[in-house]
Amino acid sequence: MSVTAPESARTLADRVFARLQDDIVRGEIPPGSKVSETELAGRYGVSRGPLREAIRRLESRKLLERVVHVGTRVASLSFDDLIEIYHVREALEGMAARLAAEQMSAEEVNGLNDVLAQHEQQQDLQQDTAYFQREGDLDFHYRIIQGSHNGTLSQMLIGELYHLVRMYRYQFSSVANRPQKALNEHRRIVEAIEARDGEMAELLMRRHISSARKNIETQYAAHKAENLKSDN
Repeated sequence: MSVTAPESARTLADRVFARLQDDIVRGEIPPGSKVSETELAGRYGVSRGPLREAIRRLESRKLLERVVHVGTRVASLSFDDLIEIYHVREALEGMAARLAAEQMSAEEVNGLNDVLAQHEQQQDLQQDTAYFQREGDLDFHYRIIQGSHNGTLSQMLIGELYHLVRMYRYQFSSVANRPQKALNEHRRIVEAIEARDGEMAELLMRRHISSARKNIETQYAAHKAENLKSDN
């Protein structure tokens, strides 16, 4: 007979998992940084049991990884790998937007508008400092991918890299003027989907992701130049 954890322990593990995941996605625990169970237990005020369960769940989401002789650390992508992923996203999410314009029900489209309405209420977005989207149905891109009603696309775009990419999406959105621009780009994509204009929806989504990629490239180049300057 299997023994399950008490409901209170499960709930605590869920809360720790959600807080730790948000802290990783928001960059409060940066990519590549080592994770200390002792520090995290103190940070969240929990025992090792619920914390270790949260860590295991985040490892399955590819946000944490175990490294031999190092321990557990926040996963990270190289610049080249990240740019490659964005090129793939541009093509595939553009296709997803086109299919969504053709396949989404009126109720699903209304759901997209509801998600954007919730995003608009976020203080950091109103202040144009960051654009944080929670996972799953509260994520604009996730909704459109699901709305394509194409299982292969969904598997490719919201599979094992989804949570890691979501982390980089948020962290690189935290630059002046980008959050409001991204929101406006989302609105235009929804307008094209509502109009059942698949060609326009695809074009706008590709432009949106291309803009995000160029933003990453600009920030990376500036950071690299700053490091070179400090070394000299």
